Amino acid sequence: MNLDDIGDAMFGGLAQYGDILALVSNSVWAGAILGLVGGLIGLFVMQRDMAFAVHGISELSFAGAAAALLIGVDVVAGSLVGSLLAAAIIGWLGARARDRNSIIGVLMPFGLGLGILFLSLYNGRAAGRFSLLTGQIVSVQSAQLSWLAGICGLVLVGLLLIWRPLRFDSLDPQSAAARGVPVVGVSFAFMLLLGLVVAVAVHIIGALLVMALVVTPAAAALRVATGPVAVPVLAAVFGIVSAVGGILLAIMGTLPVSPYITTISFVIYLVCRVIGARRERVTRTSRV
Repeated sequence: MNLDDIGDAMFGGLAQYGDILALVSNSVWAGAILGLVGGLIGLFVMQRDMAFAVHGISELSFAGAAAALLIGVDVVAGSLVGSLLAAAIIGWLGARARDRNSIIGVLMPFGLGLGILFLSLYNGRAAGRFSLLTGQIVSVQSAQLSWLAGICGLVLVGLLLIWRPLRFDSLDPQSAAARGVPVVGVSFAFMLLLGLVVAVAVHIIGALLVMALVVTPAAAALRVATGPVAVPVLAAVFGIVSAVGGILLAIMGTLPVSPYITTISFVIYLVCRVIGARRERVTRTSRV
């Protein structure tokens, strides 16, 4: 492949950009919704040190989606079953961080192995198999957008209902338990909400790339902000910019959308990390 081929793959659709954008309006909305919810719930993922759990849930969600594809039922339903099952197992058995990490380490290869087995048995289109790993955000239909909006709306309502006790438990679990916060129930509810987000994210951006919208935006926001309002707002903004920006760039050519989303998310994190490091140096210097 020469430079002309690369340029055509990246920018070959510029002449028809407006027409293409009109065709993928559902995808843009899906990316914005997923970026918003992923950024908000990702904040608690980071505060509770559960980035590893996101990957574990996504593997079992992938297995559920692959099983649904094999038997000919709705892939979203299969993804939801697998994701919620993984979230329930981790939330039930993984109360302590050490136990949680070991359980996730067991679930990840099991889910990935099952998913590969089901995809190997599937005789349909190869594109259907590949989309479970890398997503199909540029081909979101109206029915899929409705599913996504409904599930993400449920997650947002759930987060709002448990926001204060969840934040207290995330920052200081011992004090939260001493103050009477039902930490077990809150943790389990959070895991189920996380499972729902991961399930729809797997269907849209693929099992391999979920962390780009559920972990990275929140990690970036925590590098440059500290307030109880500023951090979630920034995390949501970073998630939306990554998802929507990735789609808008991808439709200029023929390349998959996933590399664009992950690259934008990663660049945002790097910039925030540099800003945070400089701010810390300035603070230390002023104290001296």
